[in-house]
Amino acid sequence: MKITVVGTGYVGLVSGACLADGGNEVLCLDLDAGKIKTLNDGGIPIYEPGLQEMVNRNHKAGRLAFTTDVAQAVAFGTVQFIAVGTPPAEDGSADLQHVLAAARNIGRHMRDYRVVVDKSTVPVGTADKVRAAIAEELKQRGTDIAYSVVSNPEFLKEGAAVEDFMRPDRIVVGSDDERATQIMRNLYAPFQRSHERVIVMDVHSAELTKYAANAMLATRISFMNELANLAERLGADIECVRRGIGADPRIGYHFLYPGVGYGGSCFPKDVQALMRTAGEAGMDLLILAAVEKANAAQKQVLGGKILKRFGADLKGLHFALWGLAFKPNTDDMREAPSRVLVAELLARGASITAYDPVAMPEARHIYQAESRVRFADSPMAALAGTDALAIVTEWKEFRSPDFQRIKQVLRTPAIFDGRNLYDPAEVRQNGLEYYPIGRL
Repeated sequence: MKITVVGTGYVGLVSGACLADGGNEVLCLDLDAGKIKTLNDGGIPIYEPGLQEMVNRNHKAGRLAFTTDVAQAVAFGTVQFIAVGTPPAEDGSADLQHVLAAARNIGRHMRDYRVVVDKSTVPVGTADKVRAAIAEELKQRGTDIAYSVVSNPEFLKEGAAVEDFMRPDRIVVGSDDERATQIMRNLYAPFQRSHERVIVMDVHSAELTKYAANAMLATRISFMNELANLAERLGADIECVRRGIGADPRIGYHFLYPGVGYGGSCFPKDVQALMRTAGEAGMDLLILAAVEKANAAQKQVLGGKILKRFGADLKGLHFALWGLAFKPNTDDMREAPSRVLVAELLARGASITAYDPVAMPEARHIYQAESRVRFADSPMAALAGTDALAIVTEWKEFRSPDFQRIKQVLRTPAIFDGRNLYDPAEVRQNGLEYYPIGRL
């Protein structure tokens, strides 16, 4: 099948590469000439495990191509995926200007039947706006060409996106048109050979499903973070509580790990957008308002522990920071808890040496004007000349450190662990002060 993917960001590039790997011919369109040059030269503009190899393999095989030519892209694929960004507007709503611009381009250049697929995370009602935008362009052209608009939200986890696409747990298709529905079934058939994973529903329900999923996961995270903070006050261990409630099959263990709050490009944006959508429908989502408030507060918790230990004035103190990305296996620092901690430490007069296996190029860009933020080439190198260690991202290489070496290097043998990576008793037996989240 010939497929066009509009947008070569996180969702678009992963979707395009995986669809090509399934044997389809895929043309990815992006108006950013720099991105397209990078892709045609064999690079990729984002970090995602396994993606570079997949892009290169399919590009070399001729199944995956990249262009800035809108007319060429619209003419190429019977299926046109819209996978452009929907950044939050100032009022928290999703900004649909790029989605609707892509729809208008399709209406302006299409010559025969097209299935237009909303892959971007968009509010309920966006498919109606896409359909109207295409219809308006066709009307201005004085032509009548059949087309269908489908909602097919992505459920890709950063750091595991390729695996999620190739082996999905569900494929949601919002469609009111049987022809389009069958095309989508055929498209996804190679990705669900063991059993049926396509869930067909009406378009509005599909659009809401994506927001509901992310809002539910964000709620679990904030709930566990609040329980962890309570456990500290009550003298309980949140790890014991986690195991106790996770054993209930109605609850399960997923997303029950407390920490320093959620970040990234999805949860913060989608929670706000869903609240905005509810407001426009005359309803307040009280639980989500609390989730967002709790998450903002949780990002301050690790800094609060440092201030409690060292005092409010941190002038002259130098801290090591392990982890900058909002989660492992990505270089994404959007809404990352590390940025809140760095801002707090700098505001109090401290300086920082940071290490992250993947996100340091992005961090160097963010902090290029800040002389008190430095970077190291390894976790242990980041400790040199520092007063204490703060851990913000749970990268695997942080899981089994040499505690004795850490104790020898740090001026104050203290670890502030925002991800509960270690057994508190083991750390303290090695002569280190240990400040986790909700652990005894």
